[in-house]
Amino acid sequence: MNFGLEFDPLFRWSIIALLIFPLIMVALPGLVLRQRGAILRLLAVLVLGLALLNPVLVSQQRDPLRNVVVVVADHSQSQSIGTRDVDTDAAVKQVTQRLSKLKQFDVRFVDAGRMTDTNDGTSTRLFSSLADALRDVPPARIGGVIMVTDGQVHDVPANLAALGFAAPVHALITGVPDESDRRIHFIRAPRFGIAGKPLEMSYRVEGEGAAATGTAQVRISVNGKPSGGATVPVGVEQHVKVTVPRAGSNIIELDTEVVPGEITRTNNRAVAMVDGIRENLRVLLISGEPHNGERTWRNLLKSDPSVDLVHFTILRPPEKQDGTPINELSLIAFPTRELFIDKINGFDLIILDRYQHRDVLPILYYDYIAQYVKDGGALLVAAGPEYAGQNSIARTPLLAALPAVSDGQVTEKGFYPRLTEAGKRHPVTRGLAGADSEPPHWGRWFRVVNVEHPEGTVVMKGPDNLPLLILNRYGKGRVGMFLSDQGWLWARGFEGGGPDVALYRRIVHWLMKEPSLEEEALTAQGHGRTLEIRRQTMGDKPGQAHVTLPSGKTVDVALAQSEPGVFTATLKTDEIGLFRIAEGKLSALAHVGPLNAPEFADSVSTEARLQPIAQESGGSVHRLRASTTQSGISVPGIVAVGNSRSAAGTDWIGLIAGNQTALKSVSRIPLVAGLFGLVLLLLAMGGTWWREGG
Repeated sequence: MNFGLEFDPLFRWSIIALLIFPLIMVALPGLVLRQRGAILRLLAVLVLGLALLNPVLVSQQRDPLRNVVVVVADHSQSQSIGTRDVDTDAAVKQVTQRLSKLKQFDVRFVDAGRMTDTNDGTSTRLFSSLADALRDVPPARIGGVIMVTDGQVHDVPANLAALGFAAPVHALITGVPDESDRRIHFIRAPRFGIAGKPLEMSYRVEGEGAAATGTAQVRISVNGKPSGGATVPVGVEQHVKVTVPRAGSNIIELDTEVVPGEITRTNNRAVAMVDGIRENLRVLLISGEPHNGERTWRNLLKSDPSVDLVHFTILRPPEKQDGTPINELSLIAFPTRELFIDKINGFDLIILDRYQHRDVLPILYYDYIAQYVKDGGALLVAAGPEYAGQNSIARTPLLAALPAVSDGQVTEKGFYPRLTEAGKRHPVTRGLAGADSEPPHWGRWFRVVNVEHPEGTVVMKGPDNLPLLILNRYGKGRVGMFLSDQGWLWARGFEGGGPDVALYRRIVHWLMKEPSLEEEALTAQGHGRTLEIRRQTMGDKPGQAHVTLPSGKTVDVALAQSEPGVFTATLKTDEIGLFRIAEGKLSALAHVGPLNAPEFADSVSTEARLQPIAQESGGSVHRLRASTTQSGISVPGIVAVGNSRSAAGTDWIGLIAGNQTALKSVSRIPLVAGLFGLVLLLLAMGGTWWREGG
């Protein structure tokens, strides 16, 4: 119980002063002159002033408040090494038992570091979790913090002011001294590279303990395939050139062997994601004659800034003889030798648009084109009525590369191009806008060349189920054949047009082996904590996806059809790193979480990160194990201390016991009020009158 005296004036202080001061000035001369009753007059004035000031006796009842102590348990992924997790749980249990005997503390527990919706697990942020736990606690009521961790904490405050309170911070470190670990990481890893060109990168192998010196064998893989390696000194930056194999996403992986005694191999691997960018594609477009569809191909290819187009249109066939002198012709000679012998392998794609053999191209050159495709080139034939005639290119050595030969007939009637059953599953034609309705929601065409026994895959059909678009492989290369020259009707918007741009682009990129357009493909990518797997196939149902986690564990995931030809699956995971996915003969790599996260950069337990803030706060850092041979952990004693600067010893840690109180009740007793005040005032006045009257 606490007592105190307060004043609760009946009027403002200024008004009371105006009333009392003149009375005092009148009473003081009598006191100086020792007049009869002067003391009683002054006493009466003082009693009147006291009554106006209204003194109050205040009594307070307060209860002592317990200081808050927070125990933070680190359960990040680096704590899974060795006995760290087990030691953490054992240490928290012992700390809890000892704190339960100290009744002056209110204990809070924080389970930090686990991967959650708000924590991606890429770094250990214990102090952020601590701040959340103390959000409703005044700094004066914080008795201290006990952290059980391996010391690899990535949000340590720079100083005590940044910490936000002055209570001691103690750290109980898991792991053992002198741990050995080796790690590898990229120093320079560009985000983009030119497909097919070498990309300069650099890396360094580092180590702790016994792994800090010597050499290391480094293996380099690109998209899961070995791409060289070297023996390098530890601690020295190394430069390497890696060829980016394809456009789109590429995974460059560095891996070094495990050193004997190393605590983990998680950081023996480094991963970089490189987006491959194609250099300008060189396309040779040869139009056999001027026609409406010629401009469609030209406009499509010219609108793509990544395409270098070489276009020739045969305007003057050899049989045309009109006597015009050669030097007066505005046409240029067709550079056949330069295109089809000297520079043919420099083209990524050759398009023959309504081309027919009219002795412009020597017969041997068709064999060069066929060999170009067989060696890995790409050929697209856009055929018209000439393909069914006597001058068809199917009557040349190019026949070996062509997927179909005309029977000499051309069907001319209105029809809607439709997808075949294979076309609904093929990446080139799957999901074309307007294909789902019947008839398809696009314009009609009016001509198709009849062919016999087509090879490859027929993905679009014309009237009477006649093949319209054929895709085929020849040797190492690819061939596409359009058996109609009426695609320009879609480009002109006839009857609403059609998806000509999307279709033509897909055909061109399939011919040039775009990975995303492969009929049989397995891809995967990470989004947050989810691994998304995608399997493209022309078959009915693939098998299960076999997933190897970064930890080495394996799991089988069932694939479900999401659309024709596409089967997908998702896998929720708490692990971060490189995932390997396999299905049949196909395999893929995917990285979940940030690349080379801080959580895996350093795995050796350390006292150094927490030592500065612990020392400045008056706390301490203790190891739970002195060596690997120690049978159990050693937790220091816990004692309550006052507000001293140091709160730790060699075998004990201190927590500040609180001196804060909470107000429970208040009582107020007026001293000069009511009957008592009235009697006191009457006595003072009456005494004055009596003295002066006597």
